[in-house]
Amino acid sequence: MTEKQQQGPGTPPANELPGQPTSGITPETLKSAMKAFKKRLKLTALDEDSSLGRGPFSSGTKGVYAIQPPNQFPREVWQELCRLGRLRDSGHGMYELVKEQQG
Repeated sequence: MTEKQQQGPGTPPANELPGQPTSGITPETLKSAMKAFKKRLKLTALDEDSSLGRGPFSSGTKGVYAIQPPNQFPREVWQELCRLGRLRDSGHGMYELVKEQQG
C-alpha cells in the first residue's frame, strides 16, 4: 500500500502543510491576487449599494458576498487560494472571502 492510499481521501500528503503553497505559484502572485480580489469585491459592493433602482421602502444594503475574480490571474491561482483557506468557491465561477475567526 502506498503512503497516499494509507492516508485516505481528503487527507493532504505529509509533505503538504495546510496554509503553505504547494503548486508552482509564488507567494507574491498569491498576495497580489488577494489584493486584486479584495479591491474588486469592494468596488462591486460600492457599485451595488449606489444603484438608483431601489424602491423607497427597501431596506439598507443587501451586501455583495461572492464575485467573479479578476481575470488577470489564472484559475489555478484562485483554486490555490481556496485550498489555502483564504477564499471559498461559491460555485459558477464565483468566489467569496473567508471570514477570519478570532479566538
